[in-house]
Parts: sequence; structure tokens; C-alpha cells
Amino acid sequence: MSLLTRNAVLALGITLLIIGTVTYAVHYMDQQRLADITAIEARLSTDTLSLETQFSLLENAPCENLSEGTSFSKELSDLGDRLSFAEGRLGSNDPQVVQLKKEYVLLEIRDYLLMQKLSKTCAVKPVTVLYFYSNAGDCSACDRAGYALSYLRQTYPHLRVYSFDYNLDLGALKTLVAVEKVKDTLPAFVIQGKLSYGFTSLTKLEAAFPKSAFATSTATSTVGTN
Repeated sequence: MSLLTRNAVLALGITLLIIGTVTYAVHYMDQQRLADITAIEARLSTDTLSLETQFSLLENAPCENLSEGTSFSKELSDLGDRLSFAEGRLGSNDPQVVQLKKEYVLLEIRDYLLMQKLSKTCAVKPVTVLYFYSNAGDCSACDRAGYALSYLRQTYPHLRVYSFDYNLDLGALKTLVAVEKVKDTLPAFVIQGKLSYGFTSLTKLEAAFPKSAFATSTATSTVGTN
């Protein structure tokens, strides 16, 4: 075998080895990604069912039986954190992530409506903010607004923050947007029923809350940010 032929065979072997290695690596990553999605879906599905059951229990509970201890808000917040992790790991456009986000948004809306109901029928005065953001690259201030809300949620344990992807294709969310009359000028906030747009600083955002709101609230925080 000539030197030229031997070098050609060696080059071919190296090329095939590289192709095989890349193919195996891609297949392995796809399998890992599938395993990650399956695990996240299973955990979120269980948590969603648990929260749905708690909603039903709280809706029918007498006012005197409602307390901080019966609140499911911590679980809802944890669920939001896991969803944010899944979105960061798998991408915001991943079909499974989008579906899980829709399920989570429905839980947020139901929790918000339940709190509105309890505020009228029981001695519950939640401090709520509806936060509308976008992941489409058309909201330069949304990340900073999200971080600011996360800080406020940690600083004021009674604050309930509900975060919504404005562009999510979900009928219930579109109805909420229409009811609250939220325009596509993002970020947008509905703080204690008052609508505002844009974000400049944490100080100005905090000042948008009623002065007595944090002191008089009796509901705990719920939801993570984008």
C-alpha cells in the first residue's frame, strides 16, 4: 500500500470516527433532553393536580378556617420556579414548556380570582400585582422589572405577584388582558387594580403600591417572575 493510499485510508478512518462521535453525542443529548422534559412534566403534573385540589378545598372552606397555614401560595411559587428552570433549560419556545406554562398561567389566574373572592367574603386583604412581560425580544426593561418584583416579593412576604407572558396564546389570558385593559406596552403592571406601564427603577415601582398595602396585607406571596 502506497503512502498516499495509507494516508487517505487514515484520513477516512478519522473522519468516520469524528462523525460517529458527533452522532453519538447528539443522540445522547437528545435522550438527556427527553429525560429532562419527562421528569419536569411528571413533577409539574403532580404539583398541578395538588394545587387544583387545594383550590377546591379553599373555595369551600369557611372563612374562620382560612389562615396563613392553609395557604398554598408557597407551593405555587415553587411551581413557578421549577417552570422558570425548565424554560431556561429547554427554551421558551419548546412545545412542552409552552404547554406547561399555559397550565401554570391557568393556576395563577384561578388563584388571583380566588383571592378576589376571599377579599370580598372573608377578612383577607391581599396585596396583588399582575405583571405582564414579553420574551419576544421587544421588551428591553422586562428583565429588570422581573428582578425588581422578585426583590419586592422576597422583601414583603405578603405580596402576591402574578406574572404573565403577554404573547402566550391562551384564551383565559387574553380574556384577563381584555378585562384589565392591558395594552401591549410592556412591561405592564396592575397594582391593586391600578394599571401602569414601563419600568425605570425599583424605587419608583415600590412607590406605585399604596402606602398602607404591605402593612395591612394578610396573604402570602405566590408567583415567580419571568
